Amino acid sequence: MPQMFDIQPLSRALAPALQAKIDQKTKPLGALGQLEALALQIGLIQNSLTPSLTKPCIFVFAGDHGVAGSGVSAYPQAVTAQMVANFAAGGAAINVFARQHQIDLLIVDAGVNADLTAIPGLIDAGIGKGTANFLDQPAMTREQCAIALAKGAELVLRQRDQGCNCIGFGEMGIGNTSSAALIMHCLTGLPLEACVGRGTGLDDAQLQHKVSILQQALTRHPGLSDPSEILATFGGFEIAMMVGAYLKAAELNMLIMVDGFIAGSALLAAAGLHPAVLDYCVFSHMSGEQGHRSLLDHLHARPLLNLDMRLGEGSGIALAYPLLLSAVVFLNEMATFDEAGVDRD
Repeated sequence: MPQMFDIQPLSRALAPALQAKIDQKTKPLGALGQLEALALQIGLIQNSLTPSLTKPCIFVFAGDHGVAGSGVSAYPQAVTAQMVANFAAGGAAINVFARQHQIDLLIVDAGVNADLTAIPGLIDAGIGKGTANFLDQPAMTREQCAIALAKGAELVLRQRDQGCNCIGFGEMGIGNTSSAALIMHCLTGLPLEACVGRGTGLDDAQLQHKVSILQQALTRHPGLSDPSEILATFGGFEIAMMVGAYLKAAELNMLIMVDGFIAGSALLAAAGLHPAVLDYCVFSHMSGEQGHRSLLDHLHARPLLNLDMRLGEGSGIALAYPLLLSAVVFLNEMATFDEAGVDRD
């Protein structure tokens, strides 16, 4: 699977010129903090002293998980399909925030366990009616996993060809925090208990049950270390599709906006396949889901926001996007000391 993508580390050849442009603005050195780092990163990704963000887009990938039948979520699996219908109708949080900030929103059926053909505007990329229960067998075959990566990549390429250069990925899938926790545990080596959170709102007893189920899954599939195998064994179709989307976006030199815990676990798998993908990523926020702080620390990532959110859907991306715009606007439009006639000494 890694051979599907050709991702180059960011060239830093333009970094001195970009940093000089940032430092010449009418402000003390470093006074805009993370916005300055963002401006530098975006300029490097686009290899431009005057970067721009065009046709920003968020994909929400939806998929069901066989392990949901083992009681790892506070909500029944049917909620996945119900929320997809809500997305399509424009009624979810991500719809509201995407509209507010004029971000294109595309909803993808990556493998929901329901007939969604009557839902208008939905992108049908379904690989199956949900994954298998990884307590019994791998969640998907290696072939299904490869197909999911390819479909995620194809969707990103389509958006790039329509002028998008700034993209992010959200998800919906009852049970997917369980998949994310196992992927995180396997790829970081952190204790399972540190990776497992309450997801949709489990109480203490339900949380302990969830940990027990995931420990049984690890016992059923011991010694996994290859990112592709980990993804196929424990992932969801929506998570695997996100991995392919991340990798293609980096290959196409697009700015990637990263959401929360589940999106972060997908990025862990993508980075396990191609570490250079991280050069293209901006981390929107730190989720309230247990484990996300440790996941970000593992990636040496600095999130833009910390609002105790744990919704998913790409909601953190939509809220952080105006900060990316601000970074580009100050770089392109803010006066320099010379232009403003301001003495810097």
